[in-house]
Amino acid sequence: MTKGEITTNMEKGATVVITHHVSEVQQPQYEQWLNEIGPICKASQGLLDWHIIRPIAGLTDTYTVIIRYDNHQNLRNWIESEDRKRLISKIDKLLANQEYLQINSGLDFLFSEVGEKPKTPVRWKQFLITWSAIFPLVVTLPLILLPILRWIKVPDNHLLNTLIVTGAVVSLMVYVVMPRYTKLVRHWLFD
Repeated sequence: MTKGEITTNMEKGATVVITHHVSEVQQPQYEQWLNEIGPICKASQGLLDWHIIRPIAGLTDTYTVIIRYDNHQNLRNWIESEDRKRLISKIDKLLANQEYLQINSGLDFLFSEVGEKPKTPVRWKQFLITWSAIFPLVVTLPLILLPILRWIKVPDNHLLNTLIVTGAVVSLMVYVVMPRYTKLVRHWLFD
């Protein structure tokens, strides 16, 4: 995929997964750049959230930035904005490879692998797979996390407990469960 080439799936809600390869020696400069672009992106219309997955020292050189917007148009406005173009031009020389962008609707990125042409399963299958993955996490994680929180003296507060448990559920869903689960049921999912 060439620089600036974007794969897209237009529906309500939009997520972009941006991949940058940055050599270890260039990473401090890249981190400074993230501190510059972050507030500008976060101020853009329709932004829901943004997450950065940083490289593992000595193992990878990949930064993955996941940005979610309320709709495809607001995401497209950010991607094509003069602010972003100006800021991307500042890091051209820091990138080991060209920027890769993949835009999906809603949570579709959970059902496709990075680098592959996105395929979106029918909604009822997405619903069943997501529900069947979330249910066991929602049942078991509080049983594991809440005793640990009490043991390390975190106050017993319903909102704090919910924040921590849901954060753990979403993290596990996005980074651990769904990539493996969708591979396991891939034939049925895209049947």
